[in-house]
Amino acid sequence: MALDQPTHTQTEFGELPDWDLSALYSAPDAPEFARHLDWLDQECKAFAETYAGKLASLDADAMLACVQRYEKIDMVAGRVMSYAGLRYYQNTVDPSRAKFMSDAQDRVTVATTPLVFFTLELNRIEDAAFDALLEANAELARFRTLFQRMRAMRPHQLSDELERFLHDQSTVGAAAWNRLFDETMAGLEFRVAGEDEPMGLEATLNLLTDPDRARREAGAHALAEVFSSNIKLFTRVHNTLAKDKEIEDRWRKMPTPQTSRHLANHVEPEVVEALRNAVVAAYPRLSHRYYALKAKWLGLDKLEIWDRNAPLPMEAPRKIGWDEARATVLDAFSGFSTDLADLTEPFFTQGWIDAAVKPGKAPGAFSHPTVTDAHPFVMLNYLGKPRDVMTLAHELGHGVHQRLAAGQGELLSSTPLTLAETASVFGEMLTFRKLLDNAATQAERKVLLAGKVEDMINTVVRQIAFYDFECKLHAARREGELTPDDINALWMSVQAESLGPVFNFMEGYECFWSYIPHFIHSPFYVYAYAFGDGLVNALYAAYEAAPEGFQDKYFAMLKAGGSQHHKDLLAPFALDASDPVFWDKGLAMIEGFIDELEAME
Repeated sequence: MALDQPTHTQTEFGELPDWDLSALYSAPDAPEFARHLDWLDQECKAFAETYAGKLASLDADAMLACVQRYEKIDMVAGRVMSYAGLRYYQNTVDPSRAKFMSDAQDRVTVATTPLVFFTLELNRIEDAAFDALLEANAELARFRTLFQRMRAMRPHQLSDELERFLHDQSTVGAAAWNRLFDETMAGLEFRVAGEDEPMGLEATLNLLTDPDRARREAGAHALAEVFSSNIKLFTRVHNTLAKDKEIEDRWRKMPTPQTSRHLANHVEPEVVEALRNAVVAAYPRLSHRYYALKAKWLGLDKLEIWDRNAPLPMEAPRKIGWDEARATVLDAFSGFSTDLADLTEPFFTQGWIDAAVKPGKAPGAFSHPTVTDAHPFVMLNYLGKPRDVMTLAHELGHGVHQRLAAGQGELLSSTPLTLAETASVFGEMLTFRKLLDNAATQAERKVLLAGKVEDMINTVVRQIAFYDFECKLHAARREGELTPDDINALWMSVQAESLGPVFNFMEGYECFWSYIPHFIHSPFYVYAYAFGDGLVNALYAAYEAAPEGFQDKYFAMLKAGGSQHHKDLLAPFALDASDPVFWDKGLAMIEGFIDELEAME
């Protein structure tokens, strides 16, 4: 049996941890993996035989037993797919791993097809009868928020037969195009002027933060060349996925392309619109003003796109070893709460992080919650940059949130995306504030402040610009097939508006929409980042104003997972995301940092 042993990868930053996936399965050919697939085949059929056509006749106790049985199926299927997916992300160009994941997805999809009736029948129960069930059983009532989210889809539900068809067809629909995108991105090679060997996407993007302007420029041109040469494929992927979404939205009578995301997030469209409008109105006060300041620091009249994330000239370039990164984050977390640091420690010691850049590994970073009877796994591509330390803090914030929410059980642990970024951005803020407090000189404080402002602009301004791009793209696709030039023009319209007049845009930058995975995997996800940043700015202000008892309320919010609406979760902090003024308060924190930077001149 080929075991997935816990290992480390030796790098210039020290020994970086690899995942130990044995908390899920000991190996791809583990007997438990095959047994779980067989169990899913049998249990899903048995579940349907027991309950299909009968949900409306169940009393409260029988309905609770039904939901708990469904939850067990969801957990086993989640364990299978988490394991297959994580192994794939470790090396997306390994055909055996790709086959393993695809085969597992096919088995799980076929096995769970008999379950399609469950949501459809639950949603057909009249409101009065459903409310009576919840009132009759307190344990069943615990699932109220889950049922509310499910029943919000009632107007958009199709026939049982059509829902089964969409379920069966999913592996060769959007999921197949997602996989094509992932495998294409992982296999791209970038020939950068001055570099001896071709580079992968992550390493080439990393050049855009290099202190050497010529290297940044060479990286940007290499990215543009490869994206441009693959633009027909990326255009086909976006056209197909946008059309696929439009067809399903039309059948489901979704009023807008964004509606399904808002419903999934359990957030009102007007709340998202208030956030979007507040950020767009703030572009001149935030990104335009900051980048003009940065151009002055760099001694430039105009910034090129490869200067956007350039280190500052007063910043002493250095690479941060893994041990220092770990100590920095744990120290920051401990300063807020020793419980927070204790919850974080196993990620470093138990093989819960895969940190090194490796051939074929998926780009970016994430924290995957897996299933509630296991633990989360964090993926990084660690290159020793200060921003990588903040990314570590961000993903560990997710991981702690996922650990705490696991107590809600499989069906209630998942947090809507609007609140899913809360703990991650709060973890970043704790780390930043700790570093700022320890700054030895004014120059060091300036570098930290500027770095934080850039991160916040990337999280708020850039992500809302991404959201506007998606809105424009999906609206345009409803009018017909889009050419590469069509999509390029939409991209450039939001880039110029959001980044401001200080930028020149090199030839080829119009294709940079093509590598962003959120547009492929999670349409309209991106506003969650801006939502999270604004929310955390407001939360942190509340913490500074009244630290007494804040930790208890904060941990209670994280432990709630997806069991409450955002209004209820924020009420103990006297915060309300539906109030437009709420977002202006969050943006004011970024503006205040820029004020301080300008005052240093």
